Amino acid sequence: MDCRHIQFRVYDNQHQGDAAIADLDVTLVQALFQQTAFWAKERTLDDWRIAISNSRPVVGVWDGDRLMGFARATSDGIYRATIWDVAVHPDYQGAGLGRKLVETVLMHPHVNRVERVYLMTTHQQSFYQRIGFAPNATTTMVLH
Repeated sequence: MDCRHIQFRVYDNQHQGDAAIADLDVTLVQALFQQTAFWAKERTLDDWRIAISNSRPVVGVWDGDRLMGFARATSDGIYRATIWDVAVHPDYQGAGLGRKLVETVLMHPHVNRVERVYLMTTHQQSFYQRIGFAPNATTTMVLH
């Protein structure tokens, strides 16, 4: 696949040179996740707006006006960050875009200095291990 025309856009209201989060069409994010992520199919537009507005950075991968990749992170900027909601449309998988998407999040100034970056995934552990993430069974807990 020729990916030279693919654009990575970082959305962050606080980092100069990035696009404003308000510029991201949340309906496109919802549509991407309805196609690619069983765990996000029931998310509403309002919920997406809240999650995205509380995230930094947010990264979109574009092929023209088509959103075909997305990731977001939350971070305190120094100690911990978590990467959430990573998705690449099936038509674009296998071309290295998922790796570049995660690397773009990791290079952002709000994430690149933290001591520890967590990542939430359901079935893609081997993909993230190839990027450098390691399983963490000792410190992660969840409250439902």
